[in-house]
Amino acid sequence: MIVSPLKTARFPVPLEWGVPSDGAAVPAARRLVMDIVRFWVVPLSEEALRELELCASEVIANAMEHAKARCTVTVRRVAQRLRVEVADPDPAFERGQAQPGATSGRGLILVEGLAHAWGWHPVEGEGKVVWFEFLDSDEAPCPTYGWGTAGTLWCAGFACAPAPSVRDLTEAGPVSWA
Repeated sequence: MIVSPLKTARFPVPLEWGVPSDGAAVPAARRLVMDIVRFWVVPLSEEALRELELCASEVIANAMEHAKARCTVTVRRVAQRLRVEVADPDPAFERGQAQPGATSGRGLILVEGLAHAWGWHPVEGEGKVVWFEFLDSDEAPCPTYGWGTAGTLWCAGFACAPAPSVRDLTEAGPVSWA
């Protein structure tokens, strides 16, 4: 019996890549996370996208700073959630306390405040994984790149109106662009 991979595969497929242990690699890794999210057309508002970018930057930078080794970033889609995981070889996990006037120690506080969920778990003999998740947003930009929000607006060139039904569109007849 032949089983089609399309019957068993989950899309989009999780993407994973290694990030060199250099602080200069953090911006490129963060941009790649955002490129993946945009390519998958994950329904997140512009504000949620900015928050996701900040969380990705913080978690990747923490791995670089504390593990001082190459880390692995994984981006996956599970149901209505986007999950970003950063694995590093250091098994220790310290949630630092930001000291007044200090310029560091607030990264995970930001992640906790911005992400819908976050956490970490040890990976036996291999270090740990720190992860965070964002839920799909009802206020997400439509795939029409700014012409309304998903499911709420329909734009026909210049004016926006409530989304028409299929019946409205079929009864409207031919469209004239003159």
